[in-house]
Amino acid sequence: MARQKTSHLKMVPETKALRETLRRRCIEVAVGLDKTKPLSKADMETIVRGMLDDMGHSEGYVGWTMVALASAFWHDQVAGVAPNRRLFLLPHCLKHAEGCPADYDQFGLDCEKCGACSIADFRQTAEEMGYKVLVAEGSPIVLKIIVSGYVDAIVGVACLNVLEKAIDKILRAGIPCMAVPLLSSDCRNTSVDEDWVHEMIHVRHCEPAVRTRTYVHLMRSASQMFTPKEFQRLVPQTRGDVPVRDAVGSQWDVLDPIAATEALGYDFMIKGGKHLRPFITLAAYDAVMEGRGTYADGDVQLQQVPDAVRRVAVSIEAFHKASLVHDDIEDDDRFRYGQETLHNKYGVATAINVGDFLIGLGYRLVASEAGQLGADVAADILYELSDAHRRLSEGQGAELVWRDSRRKALSPTDALRIYALKTAPAFEAALSAGLRMGGAGDTHREVVRQLSRNVGIAFQILNDLNDWQEGAEEKQNAFGDVLQRRPTVLWALASAKLSASARAKMQRWLDGPDPHEAVDHIRRSYQSAGVFEQAHRLVDKYQQRAEEVVERVEPQPLRELYYFLIDLVLARPAENAPVLLTPTLPADAAVVA
Repeated sequence: MARQKTSHLKMVPETKALRETLRRRCIEVAVGLDKTKPLSKADMETIVRGMLDDMGHSEGYVGWTMVALASAFWHDQVAGVAPNRRLFLLPHCLKHAEGCPADYDQFGLDCEKCGACSIADFRQTAEEMGYKVLVAEGSPIVLKIIVSGYVDAIVGVACLNVLEKAIDKILRAGIPCMAVPLLSSDCRNTSVDEDWVHEMIHVRHCEPAVRTRTYVHLMRSASQMFTPKEFQRLVPQTRGDVPVRDAVGSQWDVLDPIAATEALGYDFMIKGGKHLRPFITLAAYDAVMEGRGTYADGDVQLQQVPDAVRRVAVSIEAFHKASLVHDDIEDDDRFRYGQETLHNKYGVATAINVGDFLIGLGYRLVASEAGQLGADVAADILYELSDAHRRLSEGQGAELVWRDSRRKALSPTDALRIYALKTAPAFEAALSAGLRMGGAGDTHREVVRQLSRNVGIAFQILNDLNDWQEGAEEKQNAFGDVLQRRPTVLWALASAKLSASARAKMQRWLDGPDPHEAVDHIRRSYQSAGVFEQAHRLVDKYQQRAEEVVERVEPQPLRELYYFLIDLVLARPAENAPVLLTPTLPADAAVVA
């Protein structure tokens, strides 16, 4: 599956008449589509290409027409959501850049409603109808709002670049959505077909004839387990709810030292994270139980999921959070979830102890449910978790050995073996636990193993690439892999391609005193060796392997879940994002010798 450039597919039809013609055709085509399950991006592109070919239009309109088709497909589902449960998303680039009096807050542009641009008009109309309105961009914030339970559908305006980035996650998740593309992607002083926007806002509330299946209920259910009230219900504190106050220097104030570890561990469990792994466990269990959680009344169906299943899903997150605490110590990362890491705040010894506590908590949660799950099921899950723990430690250990070794030889094969151990076991354990509790573990073991390995490797490569793409310098742990000398497939690919002298030069820069110059030089070395392109091709290869593994899986709800997880975990920028030309590191960044 060759990585496809998509800029040539993002032409906006030049005239309103042509846009109207294409839009009407999309509405006609959508009428005949199966509305019981979400359309994938690939299916949608196939339909649109055939439609444009039949009409004699350029493939350059593929992106724009896909948005029009998606909006037509989801129209009835959006209509099935009351306006006060819809989110109206507007881009800040609709404002007039010069003289705009609005400021930004944590939610986006805080519009002053001055009348100088169309944002205020759209916003006022939507708010009068009961919409929640946000002037911001990006699928992460949209998914967070949806999962939080504040809204059930999205309507919005965005450029084709932004819409393409969001399409995999939003469509596969089954989130009702409609959009009107901007007429340009200039990121300032843009325009839009305003009558279509008003038409979209005024979609009348009525019950659809067919409900499209969705993962929203499962995503919310996984997130809900980590709200303070529900977490305390599922995992009551044995030492009581004793708050731990902030550390001051090397000392910190706690009312009961015996309760301190539990309090810190519980606080870290409910703080931050996407809760992907517990979602995987719940969703795998649901998929082999006929996928009832993806129906229109999925929230009601999921209320019947036994607490034993939920506690096992929580245990998966406990192991994950423990690995993060220990990884942060080993890598000396300063921030996690936008806050100080535990070892930075409370000291290394305390952080190690909290990580160990979370491991113990995870095993206790599974073992305590043996009566409900059955001894054999609990034993199988405990074995899978312990095996995942062992392999994860081997992968992390291999990374540390390489980091601390004098000999920095690293082949791409070595890097990929480390990746398979570091990332795949957690996905495998989460899937296996859900399937085993649903009675289907043995029959899917090999599929789960291969799927997890391929997705895990591709995910880790993408994680490496994200360090070098536009916006990476804004991360709190920017360029941590290269500055902390962790083995990456990018370094391995460069080492395999560059001459001995070029490799030595790259190492000397890394050993030098200036991290800014080191990052810039290594970036240029990666570019000259074609590393970024090779890495993207590797991601495509492992994604294709993962898709081939699951293409014949039964039952269908499980196959659909696997495809969704592949898209969710391996979501990428619309195209190869521009690699940073002049990296900007945090002021206190330093090369670790």
